[in-house]
Amino acid sequence: MSETLDQSTLLLEQFANREYEHGWSTDIQSDTFEPGLNEHVVRRISEKKGEPAWMLEWRLKAYRHFLTMKEPAWPNVQYEKPNLQELSFYSEPRMKPVLDSLEDADPEILRTFQKLGIPVEEQKVLLNVKGAATSAADARSTQPTQLSGVAVDAVFDSVSVVTTFKAELAKLGIIFCSMSEAVREHPDLVKKYLGSVVPYSDNYYATLNSAVFSDGSFVYIPKGVRCPMELSTYFRINAEKTGQFERTLIVAEEGSYVSYLEGCTAPMRDENQLHAAVVELVAAGDDATIKYSTVQNWYPGHPETGKGGIYNFVTKRARAIGRRSKVTWTQVETGSAITWKYPSVILQGDDSVGEFYSVALTANKQQADTGTKMIHIGKRTKSTIVSKGISAGNGQNTYRGLVKINPGAEGARNYSQCDSMLMGDRCGAHTFPYIEVKNPTATVEHEASTSKIGEDQIFYCNQRGIPTEDAVNMIVSGFCKEVFRELPMEFAVEAQKLLGVSLEGSVG
Repeated sequence: MSETLDQSTLLLEQFANREYEHGWSTDIQSDTFEPGLNEHVVRRISEKKGEPAWMLEWRLKAYRHFLTMKEPAWPNVQYEKPNLQELSFYSEPRMKPVLDSLEDADPEILRTFQKLGIPVEEQKVLLNVKGAATSAADARSTQPTQLSGVAVDAVFDSVSVVTTFKAELAKLGIIFCSMSEAVREHPDLVKKYLGSVVPYSDNYYATLNSAVFSDGSFVYIPKGVRCPMELSTYFRINAEKTGQFERTLIVAEEGSYVSYLEGCTAPMRDENQLHAAVVELVAAGDDATIKYSTVQNWYPGHPETGKGGIYNFVTKRARAIGRRSKVTWTQVETGSAITWKYPSVILQGDDSVGEFYSVALTANKQQADTGTKMIHIGKRTKSTIVSKGISAGNGQNTYRGLVKINPGAEGARNYSQCDSMLMGDRCGAHTFPYIEVKNPTATVEHEASTSKIGEDQIFYCNQRGIPTEDAVNMIVSGFCKEVFRELPMEFAVEAQKLLGVSLEGSVG
């Protein structure tokens, strides 16, 4: 029996030491700015994107405010602060605007799409092969297994490569395009909502993003429309010594519904790369619903030395303005060297609902300070927080959450559940819940637990013929089931597989 226990302990310790499967890089030609950040760089980004004067002024206002700010030091993570003067703030892959066939595409971009598992017909649409844009719907009906039924916006470094299914969605009045296109083609909507949830002066990295954001997705769902397919953005950092600063804005009008999926990967590099994004969600009308799901798989750094990896410093926030409006954040965080983010909901409309479901894994040398904020303003507002933190190897995992009930939020309710799981004796789990209640009619519930995968559990499974790694995957999947069931089916399968791969070889 002791040999079995020793073996289990060894496996648990090794379980975090896996190889990052998306660590390849794509050798394509790019137009990349020289390193450094100044007002000239901000103006060049705006010029490169052909932006109107009002957008440039917004950027410059953010940049000038950024110069007055200092990077905060309160998060429970230790890292070497990025030198912004050593980063390039814009990198654009050189691609032909229209191709006669896939054979004319850059072979390295084709290799990238093949590694991502994108079907051939979708590759044709993404690479703007002649005829593909108009035949995409026909291809889906005649060859249903070749298209995923998910509209995709692929963002490579600083630019959106192309967005699929735009024409089909436009027939329903849905706008799904890159932020660059939205600024040019839908300026009134962008002016109205950009910065309405995350203002340009919000925080250090959000202000930096406001000055230098490159691309991202823009979604507008008109009144009474239920988006018939999942909308998805895939973010890829490819170029060396660059940062990615995308900006996503989603607006849902009265009685509308949209489900949005976000995925991301990056090459294995010895230097840290910065990802500082901003996501704004606006449930603008009564009964509007936005569901935002993320599977984050940025490169986490070398498993033994911690060298390299992505700094994932992201601001995500939603406003539930309409009565009975609803916003749901669901995230599975398995990558990044440092993760620092708090997807939040401002519950403004009466009877509005905010939900946050999260699995955050830190293995090897990874660190995370993540959580959510639920701000109750309207009457009878409801929020649910379910956070699952898993620590393995030397990983340090922090949950930080705020539940705030304002004086006018009569009858508001919150339920929070924060659970931590430890795998091994060198990792850590930390919890910082903040609860502010300023209305006596409110109900707030908070529960928390910390558990450890022990050798007795492993031994129990082993005696029933279950291999150690399968046993750990089974225990972890059960621990995370409340979050996984909130994900769209294709993302839930990917997340469960990704969690298993991320924990491979670590069990104790």
